[in-house]
Amino acid sequence: MTRIKTERLLIRNFETKDAEGVFAYLSHPRANCFLAERVRTLEEAAATVARKSQDELQLAVCLQETDSVIGEVFAIKEEPDTYSVGWNFNAQYEGKGYASEGARAFLDFLFTSRGARRIYGYVEETNHSSQKLCERLDMCREGFFIEFVTFTNNPDGTPKYENTFVYAVLKREWEFCKMLNSQYFDQP
Repeated sequence: MTRIKTERLLIRNFETKDAEGVFAYLSHPRANCFLAERVRTLEEAAATVARKSQDELQLAVCLQETDSVIGEVFAIKEEPDTYSVGWNFNAQYEGKGYASEGARAFLDFLFTSRGARRIYGYVEETNHSSQKLCERLDMCREGFFIEFVTFTNNPDGTPKYENTFVYAVLKREWEFCKMLNSQYFDQP
């Protein structure tokens, strides 16, 4: 059972009670990459929660005060020590720093507890919020793939391909940035 606490958040495995919170952000996905996860009913959200609760690398991001779900972080492990990561947050909580706080804690968890050497994520060209989040997480933009993947169709029914950035950070870079932040920013 995973439990990561930050100043304001609790990041944990999904639980049955999370269906309503998941419904709030998956009933209207903001990024095209989450269109396949769209839920239309609370029952579908409950089934999604049940599936996510079985995966130790799909975690609910909750407000500590209420233990209510405001988003999720997730990873896919690629052998031997690389993880592909992502996140999805309820738009209602945007602009409060929760995504940065939750994603930073999750990446730190992957480096310190799961033995990650490299963490990367794909971000659609139109998803400016996630691009900024990657940059706040000290991830470097490593590449740009033109017409890389499709999640939806054009009006004529042909696939609409997304231009996609890849961001990444190595464990040694992460450790260096943590050292700098604690040395220069965490002083009283």
